[in-house]
Order: sequence, then C-alpha cells, then structure tokens
Amino acid sequence: MEGHLNLTLKIWRQKNTQTAGKFETYQVSGISTDMSFLEMIDVLNNRLIEEGDDPVAFDHDCREGICGMCSMYINGRPHGPNRGVTTCQLHMRSFKDGETITVEPWRASAFPVIKDLVVNRSAFDRIIAAGGFISVNTGNAQDANNLPINKDNADDAFAAAACIGCGACVAACKNASAMLFTSAKISQLALLPQGQIEAATRAQAMVAQMDEEGFGACSNTGACEAECPKGISIENIARMNREYFSATFSSK
Repeated sequence: MEGHLNLTLKIWRQKNTQTAGKFETYQVSGISTDMSFLEMIDVLNNRLIEEGDDPVAFDHDCREGICGMCSMYINGRPHGPNRGVTTCQLHMRSFKDGETITVEPWRASAFPVIKDLVVNRSAFDRIIAAGGFISVNTGNAQDANNLPINKDNADDAFAAAACIGCGACVAACKNASAMLFTSAKISQLALLPQGQIEAATRAQAMVAQMDEEGFGACSNTGACEAECPKGISIENIARMNREYFSATFSSK
C-alpha cells in the first residue's frame, strides 16, 4: 500500500573538482513510498528549479540497474541500505517517515568529483582499454559445440561479466581499491578459451593501469563483495592474482 514520507536530506554540493564542497540540507514532503530514490531527487530538483536554485547533479541513465551510472553513497553505504540493488532500484519504502538521509558522492582520489554527486569514473575505462584486444579466428562462425567449455568455468565467466562498473567496490573499500572491478574484467576472459592468447599481457597491463590510476591495495575485508549490487565474488581477486603472478614468472 502506497504511503508518503516527509524527509530531511543532507546532500553533498560541490561546484566542480577545484572547489570545496559541503552538505546542504533540504526538506521534502509527500514523497511516495513507491518512488525510486532517483525519482525522489527528481522531485527535489523540480522544486529547486522552480525556486531559481541550482538542481542537484547526479549521474543516471538506464534506471534499470544495468548501466552502473547511479553511483552515490546513501547513509554511509554505496547505493543505500539494501543489498543487491543499485540506487535507481532503491525505493523510498526502504526509509521511514521523518528520517534524515545523507547523500554524498564516491570518496576516492581516482574518482574526482565533477559536480555534486557526479564523479569521474573514466579510470575504469582506461583499465579496460589497457587489457587490449582479443585474438579470434576469422572466417565462418563455428558451431557452439566446437568450443567445449567446462560448465563451472562458463558460469563463473558469466557471473564475472555481470559487473556494471559502478564503482561501489571502490567506495566500500577503506583503501579505495579497484581490485574487484579489475579482477571481474580479467576473470570473464581468463575463464574462456577466446581470452587465452593475450591472457598474460592482459593481466599485467590491467593491473599496472589500475595502480597508475591511484587505486589502493586490496584490504581483504570483503566490503567490496558485500556492497556490490551484482554480487561479484572476491574469488575473482584470487584468480586475478594467480593470472598476474603466473604471467610475471613466465615472462622471466
């Protein structure tokens, strides 16, 4: 049954990367419990625009939990209080009437704030680009059963490929590590025959780029897996380490 909420919002406002930011407090009322969190911010922004104020900048695209754009810290947790969902999938029924909700951007030096709740996550793009291409045979397409793949490997590869690159793992980690993201991208290819030719150079190049971007080391606390909206397993980090060290020793 639909209800309505009156809420206090403490939202991080920051003009750009060069200026200091601060929390601003807003009151919103009559918020439907059936709204998504982003729809609630839309309501606030409509009011701010009508009042002649600058609306809160936030990233979004699909609003279906598949693009990874809606990256924000809500009450101290990436994507909010619910597990296995992105911010756009978080509904206001998860909050109580009269509650104060604190909203802020990802906190990582490798994710500089562009404006308000929007951060620059292009470091992730550069890590993926560092992985390079995949060699494939040209010609007629092969039948699927010509490339037998172990069922467990196929399942693990698909699970790793579910990563949407939202950065919640970085935001959750006390060291702002990108190990879960990088390992997921390495794992989805390391487990399949198509990714074997460049496997060694891929692991080395992506890890090197990750370090160059300024992400921290793995803290081994598992916060990344706990806050990942797609449930990416930290087993991928162990696999990435094996791939990396194997490539390092085999190149000597």
